[in-house]
Amino acid sequence: MEQFINIPDNYIQLFLVVGFSLVIGLSQRKMQLKSDEQEPFFGSDRTFTLIGILGYILYIIDPATKVFWGCGGAGLMVLFAVNYHFKLSHVHRYGITSIITACITYCIPTLVMTQPLQFSLLVLVIVLLLTEMKETFISVTSRMNNDEFMTLAKFLIIAGIILPILPNERIFADINLTPRNIWSATVVISGMSYFSYLLQKFVFRGSGLLVSGILGGLYSSTATTIILSRKSKKAPEFLLHRYSGAIILASAMMVIRVLVMLIIFNTPLFLQTWHYFAILFVISMAAGLLVYFYKTPTAEQLQHEEKIEDDQNPLEFKVALIFAALFILFTLVTYYTVLNFGAQGLTILSFLVGITDITPFITNLFQGDYFASGTLVVSATFIAMFSNNIMKLGYALTLGTKSNRKSLIIAFAVMGATALVLLMFM
Repeated sequence: MEQFINIPDNYIQLFLVVGFSLVIGLSQRKMQLKSDEQEPFFGSDRTFTLIGILGYILYIIDPATKVFWGCGGAGLMVLFAVNYHFKLSHVHRYGITSIITACITYCIPTLVMTQPLQFSLLVLVIVLLLTEMKETFISVTSRMNNDEFMTLAKFLIIAGIILPILPNERIFADINLTPRNIWSATVVISGMSYFSYLLQKFVFRGSGLLVSGILGGLYSSTATTIILSRKSKKAPEFLLHRYSGAIILASAMMVIRVLVMLIIFNTPLFLQTWHYFAILFVISMAAGLLVYFYKTPTAEQLQHEEKIEDDQNPLEFKVALIFAALFILFTLVTYYTVLNFGAQGLTILSFLVGITDITPFITNLFQGDYFASGTLVVSATFIAMFSNNIMKLGYALTLGTKSNRKSLIIAFAVMGATALVLLMFM
């Protein structure tokens, strides 16, 4: 607080307490005004401000023992108890949010006087968010099925319990493969898929094909391509280009997924080669958006636009174990391929991997030590993505409607040509 050197510290502290308490009180007043229920809220904006001032005065009277502050808090608790008893007996309401908020307001002076200003602001922001997001929490809870908390528990077990206890010693002397890096790769990929799933289900639920394609691509571009291709067969003619665009956007998001993996597992290589991925991503996104917005449907037609109806949770122990097994397999195959066949063998292997799930292979490639240059690693990554896009184009052409074929072939050809050109300059 050196910038206010001419203002006594207790003045500044009092102003902060008044400001913070008043903001909390205003948020409570807003809740009262928009509430349709006849519920006796504890106080209003002035009440909460005065509670903050009371807490400050009682604290500075005896900051050493804090006896006065403690007695004031006990007196307030009596008032809160009377208010809650009246609430139970007369209106049969059980909520205590306003009472807890009042207790926090009484504690604001202690934060202002003993903690950095940034921490006090953080507490204020959290209180405001929690009091304002009641409807949001209700909406999210209503969309949760019985397995959502079990799924969260699984992720916490995978990331917070299993990972830290795994040893970091190599399983094979010459291969950079340890139980911890196997499981850390599993945690990262599972976390990315789980995060995309949560966004799709709780934040962007009911959104159109554009968001579905983008988030679906972040989770799994192959699965998204299959789902959208099948749905396009039943879609009206005026929406077919949007299905094609969403499929292309899903493949563009695969580049972001790979880039995130590169940042996490090999930051130095990311700093050297990020621009190659950025160019491929921008051109792929541009191709997808051009196809998606090629024709603008009317508002009435957009009512028929669909999203991906796939609520299957990606975070399962079985899936995690399959990924871990594939990671080990690709680690061994890649090591012996490079050892016996060099760069040419890695190039061929990268292309063949494209017909499967490329994520375990690429994750292993970014972590592994194969005596290969960074350029060779990135080249192998681009080849795997190129091959995987060919496979997805095959899915789109065989599972989707014939009307989409021209736009899909052109867009995937642009992405493939871009990848090949970038490979030439690596």
